[in-house]
Amino acid sequence: MHLDLIKIKRQIEILGLVLNSNSKFDTFDLAEIFNCDEITIKRDLSELRKNGVDIHSRKNKGVVVESNVSLHKIKDFILQYLGFCVTNSTLDKATNLIVKKLNHTALSNIVSIQRCIEKKCKIIIDYDKTELIKEKNLLVSPLLIFKADNYWRLLCIHENSYRQFILNKINSVKPTSEKFHPTSQDEIAELFKNSFRSWIGKEQYHVRIRFSKTWAERLKPNLLMESQKIKENSDGSMIIETTVNSLNEIAAWIVSRGYGVKVIEPPELKKLVIQLAKAALKNY
Repeated sequence: MHLDLIKIKRQIEILGLVLNSNSKFDTFDLAEIFNCDEITIKRDLSELRKNGVDIHSRKNKGVVVESNVSLHKIKDFILQYLGFCVTNSTLDKATNLIVKKLNHTALSNIVSIQRCIEKKCKIIIDYDKTELIKEKNLLVSPLLIFKADNYWRLLCIHENSYRQFILNKINSVKPTSEKFHPTSQDEIAELFKNSFRSWIGKEQYHVRIRFSKTWAERLKPNLLMESQKIKENSDGSMIIETTVNSLNEIAAWIVSRGYGVKVIEPPELKKLVIQLAKAALKNY
């Protein structure tokens, strides 16, 4: 990474750490965290102030942000930071949603998580799985921040199993010093290899779907799955063959397309599509 990008990344991380109301840092602490000298940290604070962040080093208070950072600027910082740390393309909707839900905590949480990913340290999180189910003090090994279905997500290991959390629903992040053995990039890639949307897993289901001429014309320019094979028919329709790791995800997608998308195989996918369609019709 270019030195200028390293500097910008460090400055955003300083802001993220300082915005965490449960922590207190002075310039010496930050210099130790980022393995640089104190004057570098002071220059970083000065450049953040030039960028519109009211951040200062105060005696007995440490480094503090003395007035609110605009949510527009928080969103810009998150987009910049994830651009450094996340290989997936960034869609603005995912960032808008997390900033709207968590406000300044969004940047603080993301910085804390990404730093622990890089240091291979476990974190403790509080997670609102649903409005009624609140999971507290989950000790997880964070592996990857990624985007799927308009949400930023965290892939991690929890109780020896892979699990993903929507960042919008993580209310608290507490870094620990407990180390974990990281999963290889090849193994992570394998988890997502047959993912139609965001489901992770090593299950494999071979599916064949027929698309009418209208749908074929819409979908031909798009790649649904890396493993897909396309057979074009003389009537303009087409058949796509691919492998997925979840029938539920692709069934929901098929139902949402409506007329002109028909399952050829497997039979259990046909049954699931019919069940979902009938359930939807009960609303009317």
